[in-house]
Amino acid sequence: MNEQLRSLEVELAGELHGDAKMRILYATDASAYRELPLAVAFPKDVQDLQLLIAFARKEGVSLIPRAAGTSLAGQVVGKGIVVDVSRHFTAIQEINSAEKWVRVQPGVIRDELNLALQPVGLYFGPETSTANRAMIGGMVGNNSCGSNSLVYGSTREHTLEIEALLSDGSAVTFKALSFDDFCDKCSLTSLEGDIYRHMRSLLGDYSNQEEIRRQYPKKEVTRRNTGYAIDLLLASDPFTAGADPFNFCKLICGSEGTLAFITSVKLQLVEVPQQPSVLLCAHFKTVDEALLANLVALQYKPLVSELMDSYILDCTKNNLEQRENRFFVQGEPGAILVLEYADDRLEAVYEKIDVVEKAMRQQGLGYHFPKVTGSDKKRVWNLRKAGLGLLSNTPGDEKPVAVIEDTAVAVDDLPAYIAEFNRILSAHGLYSVHYAHAATGELHLRPILNLKTEEGRSQFRLVATEIAKLVKKYRGSLSGEHGDGRLRGEFIPLMIGQHNYGLLQSIKKQWDPQGIFNPGKIVDTAAMDSFLRYDQVKPFRQEIPSVFRYAGQHILQHAEQCNGSGDCRKTELSGGTMCPSYMATRREEDTTRARANILREMLSRSEKANPFDHQEIKEVMDLCLSCKGCKAECPSSVDMAKLKADFQQAYYDANGVPMRNWLIGHVDRMTRLVAPVSGLYNWAIAHPFFGRQVKQFLGFAPQRTLPAIAKQSLYAWFSKRRQQPATQQKQVYFFFDEFTNHHEVEIGKKAILLLEALGYGVLAVKHPASGRALISKGFLREAKELANEQVALFAPLLQDDHYLVGVEPSAILSFRDEYVDLVDEEHIGDAKSLARRALTIEEFLYQEQAAGAFTVDCFHEEPKHMLLHAHCQQKAWGLQDKLAALLRFPKNYTVEVVPSGCCGMAGSFGYEQEHYALSQQIGELVLFPKLRQKSESTVVVAPGTSCRQQIKEGLAQQALHPVEILFAALKAKG
Repeated sequence: MNEQLRSLEVELAGELHGDAKMRILYATDASAYRELPLAVAFPKDVQDLQLLIAFARKEGVSLIPRAAGTSLAGQVVGKGIVVDVSRHFTAIQEINSAEKWVRVQPGVIRDELNLALQPVGLYFGPETSTANRAMIGGMVGNNSCGSNSLVYGSTREHTLEIEALLSDGSAVTFKALSFDDFCDKCSLTSLEGDIYRHMRSLLGDYSNQEEIRRQYPKKEVTRRNTGYAIDLLLASDPFTAGADPFNFCKLICGSEGTLAFITSVKLQLVEVPQQPSVLLCAHFKTVDEALLANLVALQYKPLVSELMDSYILDCTKNNLEQRENRFFVQGEPGAILVLEYADDRLEAVYEKIDVVEKAMRQQGLGYHFPKVTGSDKKRVWNLRKAGLGLLSNTPGDEKPVAVIEDTAVAVDDLPAYIAEFNRILSAHGLYSVHYAHAATGELHLRPILNLKTEEGRSQFRLVATEIAKLVKKYRGSLSGEHGDGRLRGEFIPLMIGQHNYGLLQSIKKQWDPQGIFNPGKIVDTAAMDSFLRYDQVKPFRQEIPSVFRYAGQHILQHAEQCNGSGDCRKTELSGGTMCPSYMATRREEDTTRARANILREMLSRSEKANPFDHQEIKEVMDLCLSCKGCKAECPSSVDMAKLKADFQQAYYDANGVPMRNWLIGHVDRMTRLVAPVSGLYNWAIAHPFFGRQVKQFLGFAPQRTLPAIAKQSLYAWFSKRRQQPATQQKQVYFFFDEFTNHHEVEIGKKAILLLEALGYGVLAVKHPASGRALISKGFLREAKELANEQVALFAPLLQDDHYLVGVEPSAILSFRDEYVDLVDEEHIGDAKSLARRALTIEEFLYQEQAAGAFTVDCFHEEPKHMLLHAHCQQKAWGLQDKLAALLRFPKNYTVEVVPSGCCGMAGSFGYEQEHYALSQQIGELVLFPKLRQKSESTVVVAPGTSCRQQIKEGLAQQALHPVEILFAALKAKG
């Protein structure tokens, strides 16, 4: 950081970072672009913004406004100071329910705004697919729309006022102006007056008016973000008689932070929809057929009409979370239209949908028309919203690329436009993904390209150029909702004519004479194929060593699956697990996206023989809890826990192994070593002085309690018992994981007794530890040897009606998850077969009761209410609902699933002194507050040993394992 930046850092109330790590993390967004910024600022207040503006003017640098960083056209990528408003500008300043408006700062998240509005029955309409992390500032900057724009339009239609700072640092408020107010603004002797006078002169010129009306997209194109919206200002009073009042908000919306810095936004609200609605998920053989059907559907006034093509639908098959959301898909459709209809009565909705289906069938359109209601609607929309991220799942270097993904035409032109579009791509040997907003003439279209090659980058430009000409032919908009940014700015002269482009340049010059606000976006942009993520990375590393396998790709390609869509920036209010550290800190560097970005940067650009040997990677990886939330919830299925473990192994190779990491990774070995003197060990760790010394030596938080070691291991107890006769056909091998075997022995006993009481023969074989600790601490070569042993041991045993069942989720799920990607090549087949038969005990019992193997009569009928906190890895494998259903199986047993993510303990993470405070912070997000509110009679259930320990220490509450609940519920205990 240079001297001038250091001086600025001292002046700011917020933060300023110029280190390499932060610059790398903010060098890209959700686009294909990359450029290292000068620094990253986190302003705390408006005064900080004014300081930044003054610094930019004095030093000749630029400011790049950034909210969630999910822009697809490189809007927040540049060489200036990135100004991140997501940390401090997050206040909902005022809600006026009587007049139906709200005033917010630009860092307020769209979905969280609507949560805050729920008590007054109001709603901010525009809904992007990123709505659970997209912020109002970004939505204004891009003039975001979303799937419901047929009803709600774009952000522009809901923006009443904007408070902003101009390029001289002066504060202004833009709002609707009467003719007299407009004249008063023009009389001001300030930069504000200058911009009003300039616009009066520009739009008052008849020749300019003619060119704007002739060249801008035709009015039927409702999604229109091409350039600055001077066509809409022209269509306002005083330039068009009887029109809406003049309001510069129309210009600021879609201006991508190039004209002013937004500090507050006043938004118009609508009442929360009360009418019942139903989804009609119409299946078609081709995209062309679906687009013709879309025109039929629109005649009957749907709320929404969204398209997903076969490519998107195929991607959903490989995502753990979205696979569950495919429940309505039948066969292999070429495309599905998701249509939503509403009416005052549910019966009337069904009648309308029947008419729509009949009209389509009469024209020979569609083959399957499932109707979806209730909570299942959310599952359909989650599938649709995941489309963007799912596209990055493609193994290898060829990816669906955002280049012409935002074109919009009049909806009547859409079938002809798409047919011509596909002919152009086909002529170049390319194919495009099709999805999204059929209702409003905009499909997100992504050709499959390899931007790591000269040919791919050449195709990137060729496709952009030819499709821009096609859009112009239909008088459409090259950007419907994603903005121009660095990607489409080059084509604006083609889209609106050179004369109008000159008008845009004059506006930018008038508003921002020194070019400090986000330069190079919309006007005067660099070539659209410059500053790509890969254009300076030659030659590419073709093979990067890793211990894990990454199916069909190497480790760098797996990290590159992250496209920057920022799903990992959702907060605890959105639910889910990913990403617990970000939920607590709200810092970009603690997102899964940041970890993927740092890996991509270092693995592709490092000149070291061991490209993992970088302190920057270590720092960004530090707060990854390896919770596996990303494995399920990241649409791109980036498994950061695997990536972190591989990084740790490689980092050890270069830098040696820290003692604490070795001890934690080899906890099973250490426990077996101490077990013969468990009494002495237990006394020592519980002793105020000696216990503190042990924790200090290990680097553990003094507030933590180390787990005691049982006098007798579970395996020793089991070996001395007589095997119980089985009445069920299926038998289970019990997995004696290291946690249950040495620490949670009583839970293990009840698990075995429960299985036997339900008629299952329980078998045992001496086996190695699960290796969970080895994996979590990055000792992957040792874990690989162990996985080979486990698979060689158990695969021959688990035939026919034999299963492997375990109590500790993280241990038993290693068979299903890591082992498959760790074992030697010759063991892969056995590992995959074994994975299908290695089940958590709850999963096994759920399957058995669902198959009728035992009945509810096995359990008593005394009522019990439970709060369930499932283990992160159970959530990652979609097992939470099965667990809850099993606990509800006994009569009068009720279960409420706590909508918590990670508990914060995450194995050893919460024990480690430097992580203790964060582990508590994570617990306080949802879990701890929910459990504090429970009634005295409510029982807390948590399958994970770490989770139970976190609850015990954080709340002084006892959480039970599900087998303890079910064992206690048995009418007769074996």
